[in-house]
Amino acid sequence: MHMNMHKATDQAPTTPSASLLPETPRVAFRLEEKGKARRLTASSSARPRGSGAGRLRRGAIRSEPAGSKCVAGGGGGGRTQLPPRLLSEEKMTMTLIRNRLGLLVLGVLVTFVLYLLLPAIQHERFTSSVDIPKPRAMEEEMNKGQGTGNITILTGTVLQNPSVFFREAVQVQKDGPPFTERLAVIFLHGQSFNSKKWEELGTLALLSENGYRAIAIDLPGYGESPSSSTVETAQGRVAFLQQVFKELGLQQPVLISSSMSGRYSIPFLLASGEQLKGFVPIAPVGTKDFTSQQYQQVKIPTLIIYGERDTGLGTQSLQSLQQIPQSRVVMLLGAGHACYLDKPQEFHKALLNFLGELK
Repeated sequence: MHMNMHKATDQAPTTPSASLLPETPRVAFRLEEKGKARRLTASSSARPRGSGAGRLRRGAIRSEPAGSKCVAGGGGGGRTQLPPRLLSEEKMTMTLIRNRLGLLVLGVLVTFVLYLLLPAIQHERFTSSVDIPKPRAMEEEMNKGQGTGNITILTGTVLQNPSVFFREAVQVQKDGPPFTERLAVIFLHGQSFNSKKWEELGTLALLSENGYRAIAIDLPGYGESPSSSTVETAQGRVAFLQQVFKELGLQQPVLISSSMSGRYSIPFLLASGEQLKGFVPIAPVGTKDFTSQQYQQVKIPTLIIYGERDTGLGTQSLQSLQQIPQSRVVMLLGAGHACYLDKPQEFHKALLNFLGELK
């Protein structure tokens, strides 16, 4: 038998009639565009096997953007629409982005407005703190002689060599004599201050309102008091305080001494402590110059006040002063060396409680 063989690429083989061969379904894809959404459709048809038309052409299937609808057509020509999940996700994403962008812009605007208003807020707070009603002593200093039962700050000098400037808070009745004070209290100041600080703090007025005679002096070389060589020694400073007490008519006052003024108060306490009703040291200097035995001989009630953050003079003076038999300690939390300035309310409360026990 003679057979001829042909390559498929040279000559197409002879095929039986298309009606006698089984049909192979062919699927064709096309994109349909409806509005802005494109969709992919597929249709099938039967073609005879071996026909060139039955081959799938490259590029017949093309991708479509997210959110497009894909519709497939069956042999009967019907179409099935897929759920629009991708389109819904895109809409949700865009909505979320817009919401976040809006919140971001709103936050930026609020921050900018607060930034503009901050100076005004700070100014208002500062003004409010300044406008707090002043102690009546300060108001009456400008209105002396009205005599309505308010506090008056009297100023003057005593002694001659050196002269000593003092301030005294006096509470007077309307059309009547001054109140009879239960106890006299004299204030000494630290190196950075003078008697004015006790007036500004409201201490003099507060004590006067509570019935005490409250006096503050400028030590020699500070405020309105000139310097003097008579206070260069401990004995000279003791004699100085004795003269001041005599000139001001103070008999057994309570002595309040802070920081630098310890150079005056500590020698006076150990030499003439019997002339005092009580002693309130506030982190004074000079405590290490004396012995424990000397402090143990002090017989007057003593209130030791210092600030929690004063790890220098505060704790150093405490070690010596707590040797006084009738001493008690008050530590002002969060306060520094000038604890009465850091915590004035706590300081005043402790002082008034101590004075009340000395009546």
